[in-house]
Amino acid sequence: MAGRLEGKVAVVTGAAPRGEGVGNGMATAILFAREGARVVLVNRNAERAETLARQIRDEGGAAAVFAGDVAKPEVAEAMAAFAVDTYGRLDILHNNVGIGGGVGTPEGVALETWNKVLEVNLTTTMLCTKYCLPRMKASGGGSVIMVSSIAGALGLMGSAGAVAYSTAKAGLHGFTLSVAADYATQNIRANCIIVGSVHTPMVAGMGDEARERRKNMVPMKTEGTAWDVAHGAVYLASDESRWVTGILLPIDGGLVALRQWPR
Repeated sequence: MAGRLEGKVAVVTGAAPRGEGVGNGMATAILFAREGARVVLVNRNAERAETLARQIRDEGGAAAVFAGDVAKPEVAEAMAAFAVDTYGRLDILHNNVGIGGGVGTPEGVALETWNKVLEVNLTTTMLCTKYCLPRMKASGGGSVIMVSSIAGALGLMGSAGAVAYSTAKAGLHGFTLSVAADYATQNIRANCIIVGSVHTPMVAGMGDEARERRKNMVPMKTEGTAWDVAHGAVYLASDESRWVTGILLPIDGGLVALRQWPR
């Protein structure tokens, strides 16, 4: 099935991976372009984004690069304006900016770490959405997609404390529902993907032992990839999901929905 996003303009934040391999943002940007969308790749590192843009163009897709830190309001606003100035409209916002880290319980986490993790994982999403919404309304509607984590749904019980990260990702769930409710009558949909233990450059440094442990905690006993996440994003961005808003969609091998008793 090709052309599912034909005629649409999509912004993908955090588009380029931090290291070797395919990250969630990269896979989503590639699939959006393959389905006919013109894609704005938003990244702090312009060189990595340009590399991804060349890959998309080599496949016959359309991609433009916006480099900047969208944690800053003026940069987020400039990003939204850039998308419309470049392609004439804005239909899809895929909020993929995020960082891990912030290990610590409330007793141990540093305030500086707490603030940084919430800023990158939650505030950037608010700012990008804030400035993209008016452009979407001017284009007749659109789809806003948040990228969360099982940490926001499960709290990562059994691993080292991650109170800042879990809180930020859980905040995206409430943000999604609020945007979905406020814009339901304006042809703007908001949905959230809850990403499970997929193997991406963001977690590659955890090592083989952690990778095996993450795989074994999944009910399906298999490992997810960025492409699994991207296929879900294509559905939520497309008109196939025109009657879908306010959902929290786990792409996680069943981890959120299915719990196992110890054996």
